[in-house]
Amino acid sequence: MSGLRSVSIFNKIAIRIFPNFIPLKKIATALISVFYKDGIDTVVELLKAQGVQIYSTGGTYDYIHKLDPTVKTVESLTTYPSILGGRVKTLHPKVFGGILGRTQLESDRAEMAQYGIPAFDLVVVDLYPFEETVASTDDQSAIIEKIDIGGISLIRAGAKNFNEVLIVPSREHYGELIHLLETQNGETSLEDRKRFAGYAFAVSSHYDTAISRWFCPDTELRYGENPHQKGYFRGNLDALFEKLHGKELSYNNLLDLEAGLSLIREFDDPTFAILKHNNPCGIASRPTVKEAYLAALAGDPVSAFGGVLVCNRPVDMAAAEEINKLFVEVIVAPGYEPGVLDLLFSKKNRIILRLKEDLYDRVMVKSVLNGYLVEDRDLHTETPDDFKVVTEKAPTAAEIDDMVFANKVVKHSRSNAITLAKNGQLCASGIGQTSRVDALRQAIEKAHSFGFDLHGAVLASDAFFPFDDCVKLAHEAGITAIVQPGGSVRDQDSIERCNEFNISMVFTGYRHFKH
Repeated sequence: MSGLRSVSIFNKIAIRIFPNFIPLKKIATALISVFYKDGIDTVVELLKAQGVQIYSTGGTYDYIHKLDPTVKTVESLTTYPSILGGRVKTLHPKVFGGILGRTQLESDRAEMAQYGIPAFDLVVVDLYPFEETVASTDDQSAIIEKIDIGGISLIRAGAKNFNEVLIVPSREHYGELIHLLETQNGETSLEDRKRFAGYAFAVSSHYDTAISRWFCPDTELRYGENPHQKGYFRGNLDALFEKLHGKELSYNNLLDLEAGLSLIREFDDPTFAILKHNNPCGIASRPTVKEAYLAALAGDPVSAFGGVLVCNRPVDMAAAEEINKLFVEVIVAPGYEPGVLDLLFSKKNRIILRLKEDLYDRVMVKSVLNGYLVEDRDLHTETPDDFKVVTEKAPTAAEIDDMVFANKVVKHSRSNAITLAKNGQLCASGIGQTSRVDALRQAIEKAHSFGFDLHGAVLASDAFFPFDDCVKLAHEAGITAIVQPGGSVRDQDSIERCNEFNISMVFTGYRHFKH
C-alpha cells in the first residue's frame, strides 16, 4: 500500500535464504516533534534530499517548513487541531498506528490501509525540558506544563516497534542519526533500530525518574559524608524503622545502619553489635542482652564512643542502664521493654529506632566512574558443613562455634580483614589493610591493648593466605584455629605451618571481600 515501508526484493530473498540476515529498510516517512530546534536543520536537509515525507507539529512544523516546504502538519493527518493549549497534538490513532503498525502482518497492513494510516519509519523527538525547568523556577504550574506526555509516548511507541521504526529520543543522538543518513543513504538496519530503542528507553527512564523525584523528593540529610558535602537519601526509611527519638539521621548514620543490620541478621542467639565507620568494633552473643552488650563493648570500648548500636532482641532495662552510660549516636532494636525508652530518651540527640522488618534488596548498586556497578548481595553464610578440615588437627566443637561466629563478622568487615574471636565474642579485628599480614598484626595488637588473652582464640580471614606468615603470627599470639576460604597457590605452605604449630585450619571455599 502507498506510504508503507518498502523492503527491497533482495532483502526479502535474503531473509528467506539467511534467517539471521538483518535487512536495511529505507526511511520513507518521518515524524519530527522537538522542543529545542538546535541541530535539526541538518537532519531535515538530509531527509529532504532523500525524498522523505516529513510530518510535524506546532513550532517544529513552522521551523521545518522554512527548510522543507513539503512538510505536512500532523493535523492534516488526524483532521484534529492541537487542543487544550497544546497539551494534545500527537495523541491520535493515526499517529500511533503509524508508529506501532507491524507491516509484516497482513492484518496490520489491512487496518492501516482501511483507516488511511501512513507508516512512520523514523520518529525524532526532543522532550520538554522538565529538569531545566525545575532547576530554574519554583512555579509549580510552569513545572507541570513541562511534563511531556505526547513526546514520551512517541518515544516509547517507536522503541517498542524497533523492528519497524528508528526512534531518535533526544538531540543528543542527532549526530548518530546524521551519520546513518549520510553513510547508509537513508536506510537503517535492525541492529541500528534496536540500538536506538535502547537509547529511547534510557531517555524515557531518566525522564520519568526526574518527574518522580520532583513529586516524591529525596530526603535531604543534614550533610553528606562530610559537612561541606550535600547528602540525600532516596528510599523509604519509614518502611524499615520507626523513629522514636533524637535528631535526624545523618549520611554516616545510614551507612553504619546498613553495615550493622547486614551483620546482625546473621545471628540467631541474642547478639549486640557496635558499629563505627561501617565496621563492627564490638560484637558478642550471650544469653542476655545485657551480657551481649557488655561483651561487645569490651571488644573496643574506645571506638564504641559515638558508635551505632544494633541488637537483634528487644532492649531490657538491665541493658539500657548500661547503654545509658555511653555516648552513642544511634540505637536500633526490634523493641524496647517498658520503661526503657524513658531512660534512653534522657539524651535528647540520641537517635532511637525500632526495627520494623527486614527489607533488604538482594542486589547492591554503587556509582562508579560514569555509571554503576550492580551485584548480588553476599547472602552466603558458612556453616560447619562448609568447613573442610585441611590440617592434621581437627578443631574442637568450641572452636567450630567460634569460627562460625568470627567468619560471620569478617564477612561484614572492610577488606583486607582479619577477625579474632573467643567464646562468642569479637576480641579484635584488623580491617581495611592493604596486606593480610598487616590486618592480622593490627588485630593482635588491638586485642592485647584491651587485655584479651588470645590463647585458644580463633582467626577468620575474608580471603586466602597468600603466604604462611599469618600462620606464624597466629601461633605466636596463641591462636589455635583458623578459618579461611583457601585457594592460594601456596595453601600447602600454610597447611604445613599449621601442622608444625598444632593449629587446626578449615577451608570454606567462599571469599568475602568487602570494599
